[in-house]
Amino acid sequence: MDDSSTTANIKYVGFWARVGAALIDTIVVLVVFGLLGALLGVHATVSLGQSALGWSLPSGPELLVNHLLPAVAVVFCWLKFGATPGKRVIGAEVVDAKTLKRLSTGQALLRYVGYYVSTVPLGLGLIWVAFDSRKQGWHDKIAGTVVIRR
Repeated sequence: MDDSSTTANIKYVGFWARVGAALIDTIVVLVVFGLLGALLGVHATVSLGQSALGWSLPSGPELLVNHLLPAVAVVFCWLKFGATPGKRVIGAEVVDAKTLKRLSTGQALLRYVGYYVSTVPLGLGLIWVAFDSRKQGWHDKIAGTVVIRR
């Protein structure tokens, strides 16, 4: 994407719009996986256990409902629709930063893992969206993605 006339028309989605989309996604995830958890007798919350770092990963149905299925759902939405429900509501799409086309499976997985990298240092990688010229968080930079308006 070196053509400046094409890149001039790109509208990157900023911090507050993405916060709004994330709130919508959080509600959707809590409702869907909260209901699934209720059916399986699992609380739809993150469990904190004891380990050397004070955290441990839950096991069994709790791991499935609280971590694995939501991750699969998010990655699936990026690959199938180009956006999660929240991003679709605000008219945004997650695309490859160079080609502006749909993400590859590898990019989608890397972007999801990148959320952890973005969140761990007090959410700094997420807040980065507010200051970056292309509105990329660290997870976007890691995966080579941008969030644009379609």
